[in-house]
Amino acid sequence: MPTRIVAPSLLSADFAHLGAAVQMLNESQAEWIHLDVMDGVFVPNISFGFPIIKAVRALTQKVLDAHLMIEEPDRYLARFAEVGVQYLTVHYEVCPHLHRTLSEIRRLGMKAGVAINPHTPPEVLEYSLQEADLVLVMSVSPGFGGQHYIPHSTRKVHALANMIQSYGNSTLIEVDGGITPSNANMLWEAGANILVAGNAVFGADNPKQAIADILEA
Repeated sequence: MPTRIVAPSLLSADFAHLGAAVQMLNESQAEWIHLDVMDGVFVPNISFGFPIIKAVRALTQKVLDAHLMIEEPDRYLARFAEVGVQYLTVHYEVCPHLHRTLSEIRRLGMKAGVAINPHTPPEVLEYSLQEADLVLVMSVSPGFGGQHYIPHSTRKVHALANMIQSYGNSTLIEVDGGITPSNANMLWEAGANILVAGNAVFGADNPKQAIADILEA
């Protein structure tokens, strides 16, 4: 069976009880923890930075998967490596020298990811897949949790899966935005490997069961 990973987004957790949220994830079937980093410039919201990530790293052995929704990400790549991030994803839309950025992420010892916004066609990544360990398909407009899934995202996942296969790459496909147990199956079937879920996990009566439901959809 192809890789299936659920990556709950800490952006949707109760920040007054962040340690308890991480402990819950430690006890769950989630293999990754997703960290949404926002600067208030690339997206109209600000989230958290290095002190929070460093604190989370100390609480878990799970893979830390950071999604940078920030301008000029190259300025901070080394800092993310220092605080223990393992997968670092930058946006295609803000990286004029994407090859160089992805190569630097890898040089720093992290896996390199590239994200595309809902309006960005997957074909723009055709010549970047060799440098990308992961492609993140944004299935909502980036910046806020709790949005509804954009239906055409499924076609983008399928197109990326075909592109990756045709080039013989092992690049993983991650999808973020509006993920629920009810739409997870079509994304697994389309070729997704990692699904990011925020409200569907932390807003559930039983978050650990919600993770299992998405994983087994």
